[in-house]
Amino acid sequence: MDTTRREMLAGAAAIAATAAVSVPAGAASRASGHVLDDHDAMGLAELVKTRQVSASELLEAAIARAEKHNPKLNFIAHKLYERARATVAKGVPEGPFQGVPWLIKDLNTHIAGELTEQGSRLFKGNRATVTSELVKRYERAGLVIFGKTTSPEFGLTATTESLLMGATRNPWNPERIAGGSSGGAAVAVASGVLPAAHATDGGGSIRIPASCCGLFGLKPSRGRVPMGPPYTEGWGGMSAHHAVTRSVRDSAALLDATHGLEPGARYTAPTPERPFLEEVGRDPGRLRIALNVTPALGTPVDPDVVAAVRNAAALCEKLGHTVEEAAPKLDMDAIGKASFAIIGSSIVATVNARCAALGIKPGLDVLEAATLMYYQMGQKTAGADYVQGTNDLMVAATAVSEFMNDYDILLSPTVASPPLPLGVINLSNPDIEAYIKAISAFVPFSGLQNQTGQPSMSVPLGMSQSGLPIGVMFSARYGAEATLFRLAGQLEKAAPWRDRRPRMA
Repeated sequence: MDTTRREMLAGAAAIAATAAVSVPAGAASRASGHVLDDHDAMGLAELVKTRQVSASELLEAAIARAEKHNPKLNFIAHKLYERARATVAKGVPEGPFQGVPWLIKDLNTHIAGELTEQGSRLFKGNRATVTSELVKRYERAGLVIFGKTTSPEFGLTATTESLLMGATRNPWNPERIAGGSSGGAAVAVASGVLPAAHATDGGGSIRIPASCCGLFGLKPSRGRVPMGPPYTEGWGGMSAHHAVTRSVRDSAALLDATHGLEPGARYTAPTPERPFLEEVGRDPGRLRIALNVTPALGTPVDPDVVAAVRNAAALCEKLGHTVEEAAPKLDMDAIGKASFAIIGSSIVATVNARCAALGIKPGLDVLEAATLMYYQMGQKTAGADYVQGTNDLMVAATAVSEFMNDYDILLSPTVASPPLPLGVINLSNPDIEAYIKAISAFVPFSGLQNQTGQPSMSVPLGMSQSGLPIGVMFSARYGAEATLFRLAGQLEKAAPWRDRRPRMA
């Protein structure tokens, strides 16, 4: 493969590293009736506030579920059970999520003194020296953190498999990927351990696992949710934090509890007109929706995925919205190279700092094969290349913004196929060209919203003929999460997914 083609595909891979359906035979039409099955996070908090259940009882129930399912599915990176028990014993703040068990992703999300290993052998044993502002906001909201979920190395791929932690498995089919890089979070929610969990998204890493595991996943606008300390943006502003959830209202209420300017931030998203929770159930009006099912690089999309997206489009039309096929015209080669320059340079900075602290050199003994490829190519990225990359992404953001003057929503697949078998797109594959080809084909849609800063959500509206979840992606203008929450609430009512869950032994 010539260098230009390889770098273009690597850029596409870096981007990735970034209709009502009947319940299939493999799904549970209703869970067991346990309190964790019958309530979303807001519902659990209400039970705690009205003293129908205690925070301690919820915590122990969630821990028991985690201990039951984790040996098979492998979604817990670090257990913080005793810390959580101490938190409950001390008294949980009376926030909107008072006493609700919570998991945070083990990727750039810190609790001082606790492990933060980033899914990487290079960071094995690393303990954080600071606590993330987001963690502080979660705890002020009453959430009880009892563990950290798995991530691939540095969140670089769309599956949650690593040499450090092993493979995280999809509860719908344990031989399939859970998505990435927030696969551990998605598995914890899909398997019924808790109704929502923290997740991050640098190229689709909230939306991809939401699609793979049958959940609602919203990536907020750039600058909406705090990222630091120590750093208040990730991957040049492409990365964002939020959550995967069962219900739309949980996602909205979580965003209400966490959004806003953080100390040291360079920018923040526009102030919302009203609480996001109030948008759920509000009439979205007659939305203008652009439909796109064709990847820019021309890779094929699975017929089940196309059908799910077109069914979602038909549902939107039934709800009174207008839908027409359209997509922004973009220089995808420039966008791919820009994403690679930014992500590759970021990996170089992270790896060099850690290796210097340990007195070692980077190699396959501490980095996975694809990660080392990103590192080596990132070393070739000059400062001017990085600046040109940020400029090219600003050009893309402007083009998308102008396109969105004519549309309220861009509708597309979240991923190009149902969940892949394990082992296809993991970072340890020594055949780098095969890895690049596979990852580029699987996630050709989700990276754009990271590069442009737009909010975007994966909604669990489809199922494959083989009984695997298919998410449908809706993206809005920058700062317009309100539009997404209004539409999501409408879709959740029209085509409810609450009872569509994997069968858990």
